Amino acid sequence: MFQKVATYYREVVMEMGKVSWPTRDQLKTSTIVVLIVTAIFAVFIGAFDWILSQIVQWFLR
Repeated sequence: MFQKVATYYREVVMEMGKVSWPTRDQLKTSTIVVLIVTAIFAVFIGAFDWILSQIVQWFLR
């Protein structure tokens, strides 16, 4: 069992060496894009929720 764990660990280390990690600038750009898209979706979902709640309130009057 210990041999399998050691083999697994060596293979993980080898594969992690093959990964192309993003640069700091690429990471910053991607983070900004994710934050902007998340904010846009939050506004959209909030507006949709508000509209639906207004429709439900109108029906319940």
